[in-house]
Amino acid sequence: MKKPSEGQTQAQSTGLQQLVERDHNHNCGGFGVHHVCVKVDAVARLPTRFGDFQIVAFWNNRDNKEHIALVHGDVIGASDVPTRLHSECLTGDALGSLRCDCRDQLETALRALASMERGVLLYLRQEGRGIGLVNKVRAYALQEQGLDTVDANRALGFRDDERDYAIAAHMLQSLGVRSIQLMTNNPDKIRQLEQHGITVSGRLPHVMAPNEHNRFYLETKAARSGHFIDLDETERLPEQDDPVIVEGDRKSDPRGAEGEAQAGGVRGRRRWSGRSSRSAHRRWRGCRSPPGRGDLRVHRLPPVGERSCWSPPSPGARGWSRSPRRG
Repeated sequence: MKKPSEGQTQAQSTGLQQLVERDHNHNCGGFGVHHVCVKVDAVARLPTRFGDFQIVAFWNNRDNKEHIALVHGDVIGASDVPTRLHSECLTGDALGSLRCDCRDQLETALRALASMERGVLLYLRQEGRGIGLVNKVRAYALQEQGLDTVDANRALGFRDDERDYAIAAHMLQSLGVRSIQLMTNNPDKIRQLEQHGITVSGRLPHVMAPNEHNRFYLETKAARSGHFIDLDETERLPEQDDPVIVEGDRKSDPRGAEGEAQAGGVRGRRRWSGRSSRSAHRRWRGCRSPPGRGDLRVHRLPPVGERSCWSPPSPGARGWSRSPRRG
């Protein structure tokens, strides 16, 4: 994708800076049962190893936590904006834990968004699916005694997932995003965002390859939490084509130009092909046939009374399907 010119980047930054001025005295009735009110507090440029972003810091009246958005391109007033909601995971994001797939999901999302015309990643301070860092470590200890991630949360007195996406919905509204293509395997994210008035026009699968430490965790999320993860299909999701790379492990962390190209270039492009596994595809909206290998298609949500299908773009086009099939 063509890199934005300096003038375009400056214009995008100016547009976001204007949101700070707009929200200076913002005070609304709020979102959700807790009446969450959010306002844009600060904006700055953030160059990263994945690409250039604008970092947007938010204030909210709910939890005194500092949630942020990483914005690539011009998203104000845009529709079908590729969007990722990422919940904070200190052990995975910062420390490289292999007990989850959080760091892989974060890095893959940032690479993908930076390669596109526009996109948003919301980094939400909801450690441990909303139970906090200390309780997450307690849950880890229970898992080492044989409980899965769901039962461990329940044993500590929590629900399976304590996250609330009212703040995320207000953040998206504050950014002026009209509709989103949500990068997720979690149907609850879609449900909650739609409850709060966000138009989710499509879902982008975001499944990472399992490793020996997190396979059972991912299987539990699929079997007990309804996530669209299929680890046993012969045809894998694009995100599952490559093994997890562990730094310092010569078998999994290839060095040199060829290894770097494989890890940073080719893999990133393959992961964004938009292809879904057959069973996840059927579970999502009962589609009649899976897409072919290598096609770039986005799964659109159909209007009420219709069910979606995969409709290939014209030859050579990199477009998104908008063709619902009446069932």
